[in-house]
This record gives sequence, C-alpha cells and structure tokens, in this order.
Amino acid sequence: MCIYDNTVFTKAGTTLGRSEAMDTICFGGEDWWYHNRGHIDMQLMRRFSRLGTTIYVNSIVMQKPNLKEGKKFLEKVKRKAMSIFRGLKKSDAGFWVYSPFSLPVHHIDGLRKLNELILRMQLRLVTRKFGIGNPIIWVACPAACEIALRMRRAKLVYQRTDRFEEFPNVDAETIKRLDQKLKATADITIFVNRTLYQEERNSCRKAVYLDHGVDYEMFARANELPEVPQEMVGIPHPIVGFYGGFAQHTTDIELLKRIVELLPEKSFVFVGNPSPQCQSLKAMNNVWMLGQKPYHDIPHYGKCFDVAIMPWKQNRWIDGCNPIKLKEYLALGKPVVSTPFPELESYSDVVYKAQTPADFAECIRKALAEDCLERIAARREKIRGSTWDSKARIVAEELFGAKGDE
Repeated sequence: MCIYDNTVFTKAGTTLGRSEAMDTICFGGEDWWYHNRGHIDMQLMRRFSRLGTTIYVNSIVMQKPNLKEGKKFLEKVKRKAMSIFRGLKKSDAGFWVYSPFSLPVHHIDGLRKLNELILRMQLRLVTRKFGIGNPIIWVACPAACEIALRMRRAKLVYQRTDRFEEFPNVDAETIKRLDQKLKATADITIFVNRTLYQEERNSCRKAVYLDHGVDYEMFARANELPEVPQEMVGIPHPIVGFYGGFAQHTTDIELLKRIVELLPEKSFVFVGNPSPQCQSLKAMNNVWMLGQKPYHDIPHYGKCFDVAIMPWKQNRWIDGCNPIKLKEYLALGKPVVSTPFPELESYSDVVYKAQTPADFAECIRKALAEDCLERIAARREKIRGSTWDSKARIVAEELFGAKGDE
C-alpha cells in the first residue's frame, strides 16, 4: 500500500476498496480549530484520509492549570470549551475532527486514571460510529499514551517532533515517562530532528527520521496571484517579516526588540498571536503586529516580506525542533535570517545565520543587498521535493513495506 501523487495504490496498482482501507486515529498535538494547520500530524492526516476513515483527535490537555496567567488562562479555557462543544465534525481537509472532554490532571495519579477512563469511553463511541476495528493509531501528544496503548490497533506510530518534556507548565517527569513508554512500544517512532533522532533512536523499537514537508505549490505560486492582504498595503518596504506564534519558550522577544532598534528604517511585520511579552515590541514605531491569520492566507502575507526571520531562543526545545516555516519561507523564495539550531545546518547554503542582535541586523542588510532571481530559484529548488505528499508516501512505505508503481 502506498501513496504516489495523491493517488492510493496496492501492490497491484489498483485503488483500495473500503474493506482494505487504512483507518487512522490521530491524537494530535494541536487543536485543528484554533491552530496553524501546517503541522505535520495535520498534514499527514490530510493524505491518510484518502486511504480510509481518519479521525483527528484535538490535543488532549497536557499542561497543568496556571491561574497566574490570568486573562490568558481564561482564554485557553474558553477556547477549549468551544472546541469540545463542536463535537465530531468533518473538516475541509477530508478527515473527521473530534474534541473529547479531558482534564489537566496528568500529574495527579488517581485523577489521571479517571481521566483516561473518561477519554476511552468517548473514543469508543466514536470508533463504533464509524465501524473502526484495527486502525493505525498515531500519537503526537504524549498525554494520549495510556489511552492509545489500550486501543485495538493495526500499528502504533509515535510522532516525536519536539522535546515535549520541555514544554512550559507540564509535569516533566510524567511526560518523560510517557515518552519513553511510547518509544519502547510504538511500531515506528518518527523524528523530524536529526539531533533528537541520533540521541534517542536506540530507545525505540523502530526509529525513522522523516524531516518536515511543505505545501510547496501553495507557497511557491503565491507570487503569481494578485491577492495582497489589505493590512499589508501601505506598509513601507523593505519589510522584515515573521509569521507564527510568539511562545515564551521559542521566540526571543528581547533579541527582536534590539534588532528592531538597530534597523529603524526597516518595517517589521509579525503575523501571529502575540504573547503578553510582546507589548513593548508592539509599541515600537516600525513594528506592525497583525494577529493570527488562516493558514491558506499565510503565503499572501509572506510573499510581501523582503526578508523572513526566525529569532529563536537558544534552549533544549529549539535544539530538538525543526520549524516548518523554514521550508515555507524558502518555497516563497524569501531570504531567511535565523538564529542557529542543529536542523539549520542542512540549509547553510540558502540561509543566513546570526546569533547577536548586531549580527542579525547585518545579515538582514546583506540578505536585502544580495537578493536576486538566481538566489530565489536556489531557495525554492532546495526544498522542491519536500512535499507533504512525498512525506506521506515515506510513512506508508515504512508502515507496510510496499511500494507502488510510479
């Protein structure tokens, strides 16, 4: 069984019948209704939904409640409640989305078992509705470990795309234990970071380095379309841009503020939900913060950038990550300036690396001065073959060990 160019094949090259279909239940790492839909689990489930019934289970609560967050905490609770009340719905991506009720109690032994029981009961009703017997179980959130292990399944896949134990406000020891259990049990553990793969592959039954994909055509062709977001009209060029969330454990706000100060003649545009730490950045004269936008609109904001940036913190989370936006920026053809992280080494020929504010500002100037059609083509060519369809094909081949005829 395999996927080639959006078509589903068996060894004989015939389209799969429903009795042969590959049903999949994915315990996602994000909430489909409220997060960027470029994430690997969401993208692969789009492709797997062509093979059979696919259910994307919105992220099970992993963080401990933090009342000190105040308004932000209340917004999280409201958003989660609204997601749960949506129930089970078919998405425009081809798969079903389900938001089960769960409690933030993974760090409390007695309540954790009760929570798992409640979740299993909800999932049992959903699988019965679709007549799903032995699905592929895909786990992108360690909090789903015990539920996933108790379900009947054809295969178990663990998506180790981040150091989940480094995520803010989680019980690190509990998450480490669940992570180790998943790696020891899963038929395949998928890594997108070479460093993490090298460090942990021996603790897995089977480890696969996959690397992220990209919606290449969606981003590469954006410049051919006349659409320009109204918010971008009138912002003076050159524009230095970033899109994505401003998370406390990822984005270096202090670094950003210093870079903005060093380049007062440049316009800095940020597309994504700002964190409370962004207030002083937002107040700067040459900064535009436009908020979160739908995934399909992102290329049209990104194509307006003259330089794209990735100002990451230097920590264990970043060391173990592989930002999807890097490939999206390159598909847009944009020069990229980033703080260093291990996965960036493979792109040293098409990315500018900088660590200090002064170095970062100088690299932005250099990127603007050196940009040309030849460099734009080289950036796109670098990741042209890294489509999500190609990544789905690799996973299908790893799962079933069969290749279709091209």
